[in-house]
Amino acid sequence: MRNRSADFRSDTTTRPTPAMRAAMAAAEVGDDGYADDPTVNELQRVAAARLGKEAGLFLPSGTMGNLLALLVHTGRSEEVLLEASSHIVRSEMGGIAAVAGVFWRPLPGEHGAIPIAAIEAACEGKGYGTARLRPSLLCLETTHNAAGGAVLPLAYLAAARDVARRFGMALHIDGARLFNAAVALGAPAEAIARHADTVTFCLSKGLRAPVGAVLCGPAPLIARARLLRRMLGGGMRQAGILAAAGLVALESEVDRLAEDHRRARALAAGLAAIHPSLCDPGRVETNLVMVDFAASGRDAEAWVRLFAARGLTCRATGATRMRLVTHADLDDADIAALIGVVREAWQG
Repeated sequence: MRNRSADFRSDTTTRPTPAMRAAMAAAEVGDDGYADDPTVNELQRVAAARLGKEAGLFLPSGTMGNLLALLVHTGRSEEVLLEASSHIVRSEMGGIAAVAGVFWRPLPGEHGAIPIAAIEAACEGKGYGTARLRPSLLCLETTHNAAGGAVLPLAYLAAARDVARRFGMALHIDGARLFNAAVALGAPAEAIARHADTVTFCLSKGLRAPVGAVLCGPAPLIARARLLRRMLGGGMRQAGILAAAGLVALESEVDRLAEDHRRARALAAGLAAIHPSLCDPGRVETNLVMVDFAASGRDAEAWVRLFAARGLTCRATGATRMRLVTHADLDDADIAALIGVVREAWQG
């Protein structure tokens, strides 16, 4: 057993930094239900400016941000085009249907990117007969969770934006790990966000804030999203205590994400050196490493137990598959420890 535990389940497991805790303790607050919490207002201003948007809205979660985007962009008898394995489809509890009440068309992607030709075909109604709904919204995800943290190239985003405009669709980016994508591209977040009408990003994934997300976009849409946030139960009061941590996150944690990416590449390379079927280091672009233990003779749950006995917390994502996530609360020794457990078990 190691002297310290290391949690590879998600970059949401990080602890707030001392600077965040100090900012939270000192935060000036008001009632955000009346839009007069000065720290929340400052976070919304800073976030919108970072993304080149008119306005921002502080929210409890990225899932709520995506749902609000669906609500402000769509109406009855309309549909949303999404990548088939997107977070909205796989991990947001069916809110797109149960709450937004809109139909969605899942389009298979290539490493998280829907082929531009497939978007065009869906808009033109090819292969769907004569009775069809009008696509009113295209949703893209970067980094793409199920695709192992894949980053959508800027040229792809520009092409998708052009298709959306040609067919009268809005474009929303689920950018839960938007700043990971920006760091990987070596570009500001605004270079990604400029291609979308609205963008959601999380403060609690990779950026180490304890809770929260921001939806950014045109001021009229964000004003409507604020009203709908109340309907969803997301209205907050003295939320400046939480927003203060988000401000510190945007000021001090973005550039540090490059270290998470470096460690993810090192982890993937170490595992692939044990057996090439474990993972493909060439697929690791950010801080997610997708591992397949099929060739090991153990299922993923058995590996979870084996890691737990060594003080490493992991989570199975399939019968033989596991997603490992690097973040600020892991160091190089933790990466080496996990590789070492796999090497020892494989050779044993």
